[in-house]
Amino acid sequence: MQIKSPVFGNADIADDKIIDFPAGLPGFEHCRRFALVHDEGREPDVLLLQSLDEPDVAFSVTGPEQLGINFEFVLSDDEVALLQLESAQDAAVAVIVRKETGEEANPASTGLRANFMAPLVINAGARRGLQKVINRLGCDITLRAQA
Repeated sequence: MQIKSPVFGNADIADDKIIDFPAGLPGFEHCRRFALVHDEGREPDVLLLQSLDEPDVAFSVTGPEQLGINFEFVLSDDEVALLQLESAQDAAVAVIVRKETGEEANPASTGLRANFMAPLVINAGARRGLQKVINRLGCDITLRAQA
C-alpha cells in the first residue's frame, strides 16, 4: 500500500505491516489502519504511528522502557478478545509522546510529554491494537533512573 506521510513523504507499506485498531483511537475513531514507520538503517527510539486512513494523522510513540518505566495494567476480557491475545507476552505496549512547544514548554521540563494514561497495546502477531484509556491510576508504574 502506498501512503503519503507528511513526515516521511511517499512510503510503501506492506500488507503484513498494517495494524488494525478496530475501535480507532479516541478522537480519531475514523482512523483504524496504522503502520509503525521510522528512518531505515538504525534502531529507532521513537516510531511514527502513521494512519493509513488519514495521512495527516500520525503520532510519535515509544516503549515505556525507553523512558525508564516499567508499566503494568490489566486488560478486560473484551480488550483481550479484541486484540486476539493468547498470551500476555504477545502484547507490546507503547506510549504516545509529543514535544512541548511555545507556551507549554518551560525550563523545568525536558520538552517531551508521554501519555501514560492512554497507552497503546498491540498484538504484533495478529496485527491488532487498541488504546487503553486508564480512568484512574490503578496500574503499577516503576520509574528507573537511566545511566
